Amino acid sequence: MTLQLQMLGTGSAFAKNYYNNNALLITPDYTLLVDCGFTGPLAMYDLGRSFEEVDAVLVTHIHADHIGGLEELAFSLRSRGARKMTLLLAEALIDPLWEHTLMGSMYQEGKITRLEDIFDVRPIVPDMPCRLSRDLTVNLIQTPHIPGKLSYSLLLNDDIFYSADMTFEPELLTNLVRNQGCRLIFHDCQLEGPGVVHTTLEELKSLPEDVRSVISLMHYGDEKPDYVGRTDGMPFLEQHVVYPLQG
Repeated sequence: MTLQLQMLGTGSAFAKNYYNNNALLITPDYTLLVDCGFTGPLAMYDLGRSFEEVDAVLVTHIHADHIGGLEELAFSLRSRGARKMTLLLAEALIDPLWEHTLMGSMYQEGKITRLEDIFDVRPIVPDMPCRLSRDLTVNLIQTPHIPGKLSYSLLLNDDIFYSADMTFEPELLTNLVRNQGCRLIFHDCQLEGPGVVHTTLEELKSLPEDVRSVISLMHYGDEKPDYVGRTDGMPFLEQHVVYPLQG
């Protein structure tokens, strides 16, 4: 099996020195875009990549730094007469994504009146593995972020956890490592301030060493350079770097 991770960006919603925390999961025959925030199209351009080489985009939750680039993605493909982008998401996110976000800018009377008019929408059932290609299986796990707003983290190939934005869940993380054999965790990390809607660095540092040893940090703020060497061994993911996950 061959799987690679390339972070389009690693920044928090308010970061100015880093692109939005969006990623590409790349196998020899399939490329998945995980979230497409408002800086997603520019990050793709800077990498010399095109949305036409992406097989599908998966949405973890509905915040601008995770879905703000979907309009440009869809309309840029449409303007070139390309295929509709496949959109993977929990069914519970479909109506809110259209009615609360995309409809306001994408609606065209008689042409675009629903999400399915502009995307090939394919719902994923949470807690049920979905095989996307020979080398990539995705399982949506609902994790807490903001009360009343659904958010789904990802379990990849049964042994890699990729967090959406989430508050601290030490029991989940410990269970993933000790009982489910999770060997890599890519976790959002708020470096400063209280963890109201995100997991903080201090909270992650409180985890047992065997759990910390498999965690890499993402979705951080512009103060990140001040924290290099102060993370108890948990490395920062860097944007645009390609990380081999399997193979």
